[in-house]
Amino acid sequence: MIALDTNILARAIVDEVNADAATQAQQQRAQALLDSGQALFIPVTVLEELEWVLRGVYEMPHEEVAAVFDDMLAVENLVLDRAAAVKQAVEWYRRGLDFSDALHLAQSGLCAGLATFDARFAKWAQQLDLQPPVKVA
Repeated sequence: MIALDTNILARAIVDEVNADAATQAQQQRAQALLDSGQALFIPVTVLEELEWVLRGVYEMPHEEVAAVFDDMLAVENLVLDRAAAVKQAVEWYRRGLDFSDALHLAQSGLCAGLATFDARFAKWAQQLDLQPPVKVA
């Protein structure tokens, strides 16, 4: 099994139409790796960074980013770290939570709550009735 970095996934996902030759070559190599059929591991930290890159750098709409994660969860040869938490985080992301916050909360399921200084995160989580409860410390 090979672990993938964020830049491999970004190159395979984003179609940069006017890309230079080096970027095009990376896009082809990234796609070939994903199409190889070999087992590929994606760390949860890479997924968190990927959301930021797709949304922040490539300005991909929120729903398209969520669809990318849905697709990744469905690909047989992709092994997503903490897949159940990622799936839950994507659902909450669709409901308006920041992806990183949703991922933090989804991985805190065995805890009594999640403490934060982020009042917006706590308010959203409370409005959506998410568990465990998010409280401002």
